[in-house]
Amino acid sequence: MATAPRALDTISLCSTVSSCPDRNGFYGGFQRTDKPKEPLSKAQIIAREKKWLYMIENWSIYMSKNYKKIRDRCRKGIPKSVRPKAWFYLSGAYLLKKKNPNVYSELLEKPGNPATIEEIKKDKHRQFPFHEMFLDEEKVGQIELFNVLKAYSIYNPKVGFCQAQAPIAAFLLMHLPAEDAFWVFVSVCDVYLQDYFIPGLEVIQNDAGILEGLLKKTCPPVYRHLQKHKVEPLLYMTDWFLCAMTRTLPWETLLRVWDCFLAEGIRVIFKVALVIIGASLSRHKVRKTCTGLCETLAVLRSPPDHILEEEFIINNMMRLNLRVEDFQIEHTRQKARRAKQKAQHEAGSGESSSSNGRRNIPTL
Repeated sequence: MATAPRALDTISLCSTVSSCPDRNGFYGGFQRTDKPKEPLSKAQIIAREKKWLYMIENWSIYMSKNYKKIRDRCRKGIPKSVRPKAWFYLSGAYLLKKKNPNVYSELLEKPGNPATIEEIKKDKHRQFPFHEMFLDEEKVGQIELFNVLKAYSIYNPKVGFCQAQAPIAAFLLMHLPAEDAFWVFVSVCDVYLQDYFIPGLEVIQNDAGILEGLLKKTCPPVYRHLQKHKVEPLLYMTDWFLCAMTRTLPWETLLRVWDCFLAEGIRVIFKVALVIIGASLSRHKVRKTCTGLCETLAVLRSPPDHILEEEFIINNMMRLNLRVEDFQIEHTRQKARRAKQKAQHEAGSGESSSSNGRRNIPTL
């Protein structure tokens, strides 16, 4: 998996560590911020909270008759005090929990696949190690992270456990009680990122092609640059998509992106990726210094800080001239292309097998 340097920073022992956490619970790492967030007025916060609480109380009505209002309010940013409950409803996790009472506790009682359990144990300490919840094995964060990942591996044995799932689960546990986090996690893995974590990564390969097609539409000069230097999307976007940006974006930006992601789905991750790629390489001067694959990847894996700022990402994401139909067209195009490639590969394999068969016929 292509891992950005920003992701590596979350596990770097050389990162600057403070003696006290920031407002989000980080002692260090690139997602720690000492810059105070410009607050809304108390009246604005209360007004937004009231709107969201009313909307949640009448959720089914809004979802069926006024979804646009939900989407628009998510784009403005969900109030911090309401965010956990809003995510629980946006993801459909509240329905999963309602349909499956006691399932989470029952899953925790089961032993699970021994090999999978060992993988989870080896991986859990790597997630947000500078956050107060995950500082050591005795902290509740690592215990609950193990429980959520183990429960999911039993709940969906077809997927089991994939390393890219761990930061998503850890991220959700920072906002929700363990059982609620589990059901949001189930929804994200099985609906939002459906089939992303199945061995072979066919879906992410397909989405890499879709991203390339959308980039050609939204930023032709950058698309041509990547084509010229043979910079394949999988080399830089895999971590962004598999981890749903949890290891890439500054914290406040990540929260805003997830507000939109849970309302609008995977299209949001595509849009964020397009903004990062386009803004990182939009200037001719920058592209000129990127004389090959390695230089280009270095820029994409470590975008300038201002490009990842909350307002820059959200505003530019909304300005992208993309319709739902554009995604559908690219999806259909990539599906047809991959089917053609598969048919050609199978035909080639058949010819090779026939040829090998003839060569291996013993001489009498």
